[in-house]
Amino acid sequence: MSLVIPMVIFMQQRMAEAGNTDDAKAMQAYMKTDQDFYGVKAPERKAIFKQAREHTQISSFIEYKRLVLWLWSGENREEQYLAMDAAEYYTSFRTLEAFPIYEEMLKEASHWDTVDKISSNLIGPLVKEYRELEDVVREWRLSDNMWLRRASLLIHLKHKQQTNLSLFEETILMLANENEFFIRKAIGWVLREYAKTDSEYVKSFVQRHQEQLSRLSQQEALKNL
Repeated sequence: MSLVIPMVIFMQQRMAEAGNTDDAKAMQAYMKTDQDFYGVKAPERKAIFKQAREHTQISSFIEYKRLVLWLWSGENREEQYLAMDAAEYYTSFRTLEAFPIYEEMLKEASHWDTVDKISSNLIGPLVKEYRELEDVVREWRLSDNMWLRRASLLIHLKHKQQTNLSLFEETILMLANENEFFIRKAIGWVLREYAKTDSEYVKSFVQRHQEQLSRLSQQEALKNL
């Protein structure tokens, strides 16, 4: 039997033991979801993941894939958080081969708490390294799934000097007319983050496209300038 299964069970058992019913209800209400929570906060969750790593070594890509996707398929939200923790932790497996794993997770994600981390921390670095993935990101912009459209923006979040400005601008302007709060917020967020690299560019971009950009996007973009 794969050692990954006992590792997952170990984490599930520890999460159940550490869970708090009141915290679980509060987390569920905050995320406005019907999905169950254990009621385990981030520091405790990360400690449980560390304990699991101490007795189980993930030494191949197939083990990495199984671990991430088995956790992701768990019934409780914190198992999805653990899946993202694991996906990010094992850096040697975060290669082009892992992209389908992250895309599967992204397409099943249902709110910003999972969408944002998958987009910026897992997929974004791959897109920066493997530019052929930009064609997939272009398709997300046309998706009926609002979270995929948001992801097409957030993949740029940590690219800094290596931002593909052509794709960056094109995506922002393509989605700028949307009324969806999470899209408008994301536009402002990526612009504000890029301002840390080139503030004059962001000021100029907002000024040039102020008729297209929502007030929220503009406010978010210029917040720290």
